[in-house]
Amino acid sequence: MSKRSRRAASAPGAGAGAVRPTVTVCRGCCCGTPKVSSIDHAAQLRDLRGALDGAATVRVTNCLDACERANVIVVQPSTAGRRAGGRPVWLGLVNDHDATADIATWIESGGPGVTEPPGILDLYAFSPSHRVRAELDE
Repeated sequence: MSKRSRRAASAPGAGAGAVRPTVTVCRGCCCGTPKVSSIDHAAQLRDLRGALDGAATVRVTNCLDACERANVIVVQPSTAGRRAGGRPVWLGLVNDHDATADIATWIESGGPGVTEPPGILDLYAFSPSHRVRAELDE
């Protein structure tokens, strides 16, 4: 098990048993750095935490190995969402305030498996490699 997967597994609220959705914000080698200069990274994280206080667990992780899609955010469903068929949703190129606000609004209304994401988020959704998904889920 890699260091990253151990951190993800031990993080509070992580995994399939989370009562509320878990939002994982990548802040590794590319995400959250000057390499992506179109957004205030600290403000993005602050806005997510503020908007989702009590509605979701927001955590920061090191590199999720999807650097070509920086900034990456992964939304994992709540227990109810998972029971309803919800699966983690990977969102990339989340580099503007409106996208961050759309993500927060969706999660506030329930997130994966509970409510459908707004159509605009289809532009950001992607499927990571099997290896990357497995490491996050461990």
